Amino acid sequence: QVQLVESGGGLVQAGGSLRLSCAASARTFSNYIMAWFRQAPGKEREFVAAINWPGRETYNSDSIKGRFTISRENAKNTVYLQMNSLKPEDTAVYYCAARWGPSLDYPTQYVYWGQGTQVTVSS
Repeated sequence: QVQLVESGGGLVQAGGSLRLSCAASARTFSNYIMAWFRQAPGKEREFVAAINWPGRETYNSDSIKGRFTISRENAKNTVYLQMNSLKPEDTAVYYCAARWGPSLDYPTQYVYWGQGTQVTVSS
């Protein structure tokens, strides 16, 4: 069982930055691929980025276009999402998620989810 707790959301003006954090309770954090998703009001949940234990990253480039960076600190069981040049369309609840896997293309589903943290970007 893995418990995930997000923090760092809030209200920011367009062009600003936020860093989200997700603390995981997993005993073997390195076994898990960590990811960020987001869900805006009235829209489906959207994949944002993922990272595996060695630090290989993948992004939904269509939505974030290099403005966001995912990273992880394995010694602290924590994954981060640095968000720069925020836009009003980035407004959403951001969720941390985890799945077991040795590589990003390993065929497992995200089964562990945090409670979400609200990010609101004003224009």
